[in-house]
Amino acid sequence: MKNFKDIAEIYREALLPLYSPAEIKQLFLMTYAFVMKKNSMHYMLNSTSEVKETVLPQFLNILEELQTGRPIQHILGKADFYGLCLSVNEHTLIPRPETEELVEWIVREHQNNEQMSILDIGTGSGCIALALKKQFPHAQVDAIDLQSPAITVARTNATNLNLSVNFIEADILEWDSFLQENQQYDIIVSNPPYITPSEQKDMHQNVLLYEPHSALFVEEQAPLLFYDVIAEMGKKHLSPGGSLYFEINQYLGRETYDLLLKKGYEQVTLRQDLNQVDRMIKASFKKLFS
Repeated sequence: MKNFKDIAEIYREALLPLYSPAEIKQLFLMTYAFVMKKNSMHYMLNSTSEVKETVLPQFLNILEELQTGRPIQHILGKADFYGLCLSVNEHTLIPRPETEELVEWIVREHQNNEQMSILDIGTGSGCIALALKKQFPHAQVDAIDLQSPAITVARTNATNLNLSVNFIEADILEWDSFLQENQQYDIIVSNPPYITPSEQKDMHQNVLLYEPHSALFVEEQAPLLFYDVIAEMGKKHLSPGGSLYFEINQYLGRETYDLLLKKGYEQVTLRQDLNQVDRMIKASFKKLFS
């Protein structure tokens, strides 16, 4: 009978063509936690502990799927994000740590402001909207996405987490068709598509093959399209003193910064993530745009 050290080694040998040793270790630990919870087995991981015959096939079945490049979050059907456990599938982006940093930025800056109105654009799994609703239970949170399957996932997550968010199926490029004339938001946040086709060569195959391209990519000749459109919308629908928060393309930080300044925003802050690359930007204004 095999022990957990044996299974970890099987994972390492099988997945080295696809992942680094550190990534493989994380994949094994995530699989271990999932299988143990599924089988109501809560003992601590011990490499010399024997793997029960009833659970060994579960480890091997997940490994077989991992070898295809399928993301483990899709295999397990869930992803952790800012303290929440979210359902995910091929219709939504897998929430990432960089986006958690964006949420943390908002939470820290508005921790004393409970009564807010928030709009999340391109919500996907609902990760940003739901994390903010969890942190600000008295806030009014709206979230939009163009894709109906993504909205279905987001609504399922809201139900599972008992969080009230108003999800709207809409195209942000036609924002004036679904936003009321006098609708105002204190915060507009978005992690829009921002990867250009030329960057695909540097991306992992499990992203290219299994995550929705509509949520990832923009046309090469218009990489800031969504930032331009949302910034224009913000000029009309941000409340006085309100703020835009974006996750951005690390290679286009300065260009995004300049775009927001040209739009007339008075306060623009570019921030790096834990990997020391440009990843987030905030733009505010103190007075109403004319």
